[in-house]
Amino acid sequence: MQEVKLQEELRPLVKSRQRVADHGEVFTPNWLVEDMLNMVEHETGRIDSRFLEPACGSGNFLVPILERKLHAVDKKYGRSPFERRHHALLGLMCIYGIELLPDNAAECRDNLVSTFTQALKLLVDDELIAAARVVVAANIVQGDALALTDGDGAAIVFPEWAYLGRGKYQRRDFRFDSLTQRSAAAGTLFERFEEHEIFTPVRNWPAMTLAQIAQGLQRG
Repeated sequence: MQEVKLQEELRPLVKSRQRVADHGEVFTPNWLVEDMLNMVEHETGRIDSRFLEPACGSGNFLVPILERKLHAVDKKYGRSPFERRHHALLGLMCIYGIELLPDNAAECRDNLVSTFTQALKLLVDDELIAAARVVVAANIVQGDALALTDGDGAAIVFPEWAYLGRGKYQRRDFRFDSLTQRSAAAGTLFERFEEHEIFTPVRNWPAMTLAQIAQGLQRG
C-alpha cells in the first residue's frame, strides 16, 4: 500500500519513465516550489524583478512567480485599470525560461498566458492577451541552456523589456552568452564599468505601445 501511495504522489512529477531515462525530467512539487520562492519573497513581490529558469519545464516555478507578481500589481495598481494592465504585462515581461523539450516549452508559454488571462479576467479578444503571447514567445526559449543555443542551434537571444510609463515600453535584445559574462566580470577591472560599456544589445527597438506589441503576433 505504501508503494502504491508513493507512486501516486510521484505521478504528477513525471510524464513518463522514458522521459526520465532520456532527459532526467522530473518536475519539482508545488510545496517545494512555494518554499523556495518564499526564501526570495522580497524579489518575487517586485513587479520588475527578473527571473530566469534554465530548465523551466511546463512552468512549475515561472507560473507561481507570475502569480506573485500579479498579486503585487493588484495591491499597487488595483484602482487604476490602465496602470494595472500595463504593469501586469511588465511583470510577465520579467519572466524568462529555457526548456530543452519543445512540448514543455509550448506548455509553459500556454500556462503563463492562461494564468495571466485568468488573473486579469480578460476577454478572449483583448489585445493584452495577444501582447502576452508575443512576450512569452520571445521570453520562453526552446533550446539548450548549457550550450546557450536555441532549438535551431543559433545563439539564444533574450529581450530586455522596460516600462517607460504612459503606456510605452522599451525593448532591447541581448545574446544570452553575452549576458552570462556579467558574473564573470565580478571581481575584475570590468566591474568598474557601466553595463552599457561592456554589454551591447544586438537590437534596439523603438518605444512601443501595448497595441504595437500585440500586432507583432500578427506580423510574426
